[in-house]
Amino acid sequence: MRQLQDLGHTVIFLIGDFTSTIGDPSGRNNTRPPLTPEQVKINSQTYYEQASLVLDQSRTEVRYNSEWCDQLGSRGMIQLASRYTVARMMERDDFTKRFTSHTPISVHEFLYPLLQGYDSVQLKADLELGGTDQKFNLLVGRELQKEYGQEQQCILTMPLLVGLDGVEKMSKSKGNYIGITESPDSMFGKLMSISDTLMWSYYELLSFKTMAQIQEHRASVEQGANPRDIKVALAQEIITRFHSAAAAEQALHNFEARFRHGEIPVDIPEVVIAESPIAIVKLLREAGLVSSGSEAHRNIEQGGVRLDGTRIEDKALQVQSGTYVLQVGKRRFARVIIH
Repeated sequence: MRQLQDLGHTVIFLIGDFTSTIGDPSGRNNTRPPLTPEQVKINSQTYYEQASLVLDQSRTEVRYNSEWCDQLGSRGMIQLASRYTVARMMERDDFTKRFTSHTPISVHEFLYPLLQGYDSVQLKADLELGGTDQKFNLLVGRELQKEYGQEQQCILTMPLLVGLDGVEKMSKSKGNYIGITESPDSMFGKLMSISDTLMWSYYELLSFKTMAQIQEHRASVEQGANPRDIKVALAQEIITRFHSAAAAEQALHNFEARFRHGEIPVDIPEVVIAESPIAIVKLLREAGLVSSGSEAHRNIEQGGVRLDGTRIEDKALQVQSGTYVLQVGKRRFARVIIH
C-alpha cells in the first residue's frame, strides 16, 4: 500500500468493524466465533496507529464498513443476498471441504464474503489488496460491482507471512508474531529465532532488497557463508524501518552480549504465555524453570533470577507483553513470549 502511495495513489484503510462481528471463515475448517462490538472497538483503536508507521497519512483515507452495513437493515441484506448464488458460494474451498466432511457451516458465514464484497461497491474500489487466503472474497467484490453496474476492481493477493513457529500464518492469537510496535531488542530476538529456511521467505516478503540481491545472499550461503549473518542483516533492516539505525545497532550489540559472548546459550526452549501482565513468580512456573511458587520466591531472594540479564529482586513484579530471556541460576534458561 505504501508503494502505491509513493506512486501517487490514495489508499483507503478499511476497518471491518461490522464484518468482524460476523467472523471471517477464510481458511477455517470450523465456525469462527464472532467478536463482540466491544472487542472490535478495542482492536480497531490500534489498527490505524500501527498502520501509520508504514503509510503516508496524507494519502490515507480511513473508513469503517459499519458506515454502510449498519444501514442495510433486513430488507437491504436480503436484496444483497439475492445478487449471489449458493452454487458460487460453495465454490469456495473451505466451504466445500466442510460441506463434504459434514462439518457445520452457519448461514451467517455466507454473509461475510458478501459484505466484504459490498465494501468494494460502496468504496467504488479500483484495486483491492489481500492475502492469498482472501482471493475468493476479493473476487466476490468484483462480481458485486458488476451487479451494481460499476467497473470491476482489480485484485492483488500477497503470500501469507508464516509466523515464528514456521508452521501457521503469523497471528497475534497464535503467539507467533512480531509486533511492529515492539522494542528493538524484542524484534531482534524474535527475528533471530526463525529458521534459516524460513528466513528467505521473510526476506522476500519483508525486505526492500531486490530479488537479485536476495539471490546473491542465497548464493553466498550455498558457498559457505554463515546464514546467521544474513539473518542479522534482515533484523537490522526491519528494526531500522520501525525504529532507527541507531536502535538497530544497539539491538545487535545487546543480542551479541547476551548470546554470542556465551552469557546465554543460543538453543534454549521457547514458551508462549497468553497472559499480560503476568506475575514473575507465575511466569517462572509457566516457563518450567521452577516447580513451585516457594522455589520461585527462594530463587528471587537469593538473587538467582534474571530477566534479559537484569537481576530480579521484586517478587511482586508484573511482566508486560514482549519477548524475554528468563534465567534461573547458571544453567536454566527459557525464552518467553508474552502476549
